[in-house]
Amino acid sequence: MIGDAFTPVLEAARSGEPWAFEAIYRDLAPAVLGYLRSQRAAEPEDLASDVFVGVVRGLPSFRGDERGFRSWVFSIAHRRLVDERRRLARRREDAVDPSLMSGPLAASSVGDAEAEALARIRQGWALRVLGLLTEDQRSVLLLRILADLSVEEVAGILGKRPGAVKTLQRRALASLARHLDREGVS
Repeated sequence: MIGDAFTPVLEAARSGEPWAFEAIYRDLAPAVLGYLRSQRAAEPEDLASDVFVGVVRGLPSFRGDERGFRSWVFSIAHRRLVDERRRLARRREDAVDPSLMSGPLAASSVGDAEAEALARIRQGWALRVLGLLTEDQRSVLLLRILADLSVEEVAGILGKRPGAVKTLQRRALASLARHLDREGVS
């Protein structure tokens, strides 16, 4: 993360320094957004914004080191994701991925079309493969790998025992390996 500067950045953020909030956001937002997208959040960008609003609100009460902070941020992300799923289950509304839209409402993009197409293919493949896992397996794998959290931190976020997290991770990796073998990907 921010490294040796973590404590001064955290203290500056607590004091309301905009540059400190920006440093925290710049450091963690890509991983938080990746986690939410990989978990197939209906509106990952909006949810990520909600996560960082929660971070700003909770900052005065946070106690801990950099690893603890990262774990705390991802626990907020996970809770927001669970809340979104509950809310959507009550509303029974299907979300539409704007990148799949066509016509005048489609998001316009500027840049290298080939690179964008390859990125979408890779993202689609990754989401499809992650979709083969159970929700718990996917959560464990994303929090362990994408968020770079320890088994104990993931266990705390998901409300599971460390042994259960290790089992879920082992089963998820075995499932992915079997799938990759079937597809001939090495």
